[in-house]
Amino acid sequence: MEPLVIFKALSNETRSQIMMWLKTPEEFFDEKPYLQQGLSFRTGICVGDIQAKAGLAQSVISSYLLTMQKAGLLESERIGKWTYYRRNEKTIQEFSEYIKQKL
Repeated sequence: MEPLVIFKALSNETRSQIMMWLKTPEEFFDEKPYLQQGLSFRTGICVGDIQAKAGLAQSVISSYLLTMQKAGLLESERIGKWTYYRRNEKTIQEFSEYIKQKL
């Protein structure tokens, strides 16, 4: 875990919002299409759904998600032609402990 990389990743409002959306996806996304495909929100949220919610270009959202993944905040899983993102709770917990102890 690199705290400065995480701080930089979270310094963007949209990236911070994405982290909140992924914390409780049932509040922000429709799980029905996932269940119809034999998936659930535990798999993650499709890039297309995140892009539609954010209202930004797909290339921008992909860049944001990659930044957060490189920071260790997100994990991804590719299923067919779609990529799904979910929070990396282990890194988030480590970062939280870092803040509590160091700041």
